[in-house]
Amino acid sequence: MRRNTSGQHRRRTSIRTAVSVGIAAAAVAATAAAATAGATPAPQAQRTQHVEYFNGTDGHPRQTTVPASKPLAPSEKSAIAAGDGDVTSIVKNGTVGTKLDVVFIGDGYTAAQQEDFHSDVRAKWAKISAVEPYTTYRGLFNVWAVDAVSNESGVSGDPTKDVVRDTALDSAFFCDNTERLLCVDTGKVESYASKAPAADLVVVLSNSTKYGGAGYNDISSQVGYDGIATASSDNDQSDQIAVHETGHSLGKLADEYDYGQSGTYSGPEPAQANLTKLSADQMTAQQQKWYRWIGQQSPDGGAVGAFEGGGYYQYGLNRPTDNSMMRTLGREFNLPGREAMIAGFYRYASVLSSPVSTHHAVNRGTRIRVTAPASAQLKWYVDGRERKAARGSSTVVPRTLGVPADGRPHTVTARATDRTKAVRDPALRKLLSRSLSWRVAP
Repeated sequence: MRRNTSGQHRRRTSIRTAVSVGIAAAAVAATAAAATAGATPAPQAQRTQHVEYFNGTDGHPRQTTVPASKPLAPSEKSAIAAGDGDVTSIVKNGTVGTKLDVVFIGDGYTAAQQEDFHSDVRAKWAKISAVEPYTTYRGLFNVWAVDAVSNESGVSGDPTKDVVRDTALDSAFFCDNTERLLCVDTGKVESYASKAPAADLVVVLSNSTKYGGAGYNDISSQVGYDGIATASSDNDQSDQIAVHETGHSLGKLADEYDYGQSGTYSGPEPAQANLTKLSADQMTAQQQKWYRWIGQQSPDGGAVGAFEGGGYYQYGLNRPTDNSMMRTLGREFNLPGREAMIAGFYRYASVLSSPVSTHHAVNRGTRIRVTAPASAQLKWYVDGRERKAARGSSTVVPRTLGVPADGRPHTVTARATDRTKAVRDPALRKLLSRSLSWRVAP
């Protein structure tokens, strides 16, 4: 541990939550009926959550099940709502709704350490965004820091299992008796995440130098994010855990590793883009899965093909390459994985955005600024005719663009098309173009 200083949202109905509530209500009713009849109620099974963890920086991840966080009492929710949770903009690339909003929440930081937390967020985001395709698409992200003030600095289980610290999110190593598994109270995480303007992706930074983290990938929050990644704030390799977990939450990618035990998959064709029961020849003949990438050199090494093993099975399932980020930390995403990540980015963000409202007229001297990825081609039009001299410009003024002062209204249009070679799926390419238009007042 490095320090010892004392001490309108996008909503999504959570089917899983509704089902859990229904089950709990039914259990309560059954218990009451049994008590009325003088019978002893059967004990309720404890709810669990699947998590992914990483024992080492160069090893395959592992899966396990841990007890689910208990629902927060109304008093706990009220305390979080009325207490801390200040929100700081770390990276602002555009308005909410046009960008993918990443929310970092700190744990194990006291009131005096919140600026340290903000510094850690900047450092961690710099490392995450240094991995492709994040690097190319940095401009699609907003990054927010939500302060969660802890009574004690550091986290439980650091350095040893017997260490217990009073923190806002109950971060703890040795979760499920696994030293590197860093668990949190997911209900508290959601309460803090809801304070951000939007939360498409959530990362919990726990104040520790110890290697560890976790991925909660079976959570669909009412705030809007899918999954939670946890990582040590001051460990140089923990950012790789967060990157891998976003492969699940944003890319909807499957794990490409197995558990080293014999087992053959016999189920249906997986829905994920990076697993298949088909061989390379079958994919090509049937035009299925990653057939467009077969034979191409992949950034994680080697050519794309069909490598047996993945989805936790040693046999019966094939992955695109031998050893990508979805198999081993520290690797690159393979070509099909990179394409899936870009698709995930564009589910939340727009290829073209502007701080200048398109709902109100502008004048000939208004400076119109837009943002688009580096891989996008940007064109400008006046009344439907392209002004080629402005091609590629991120800022224009209608007057210098050629809008005449003739007393008539005119229209300025910006059009961006992402021409990245990392996307080959025609359906995805339809998401890679957008236009914005402004009426220029006479």
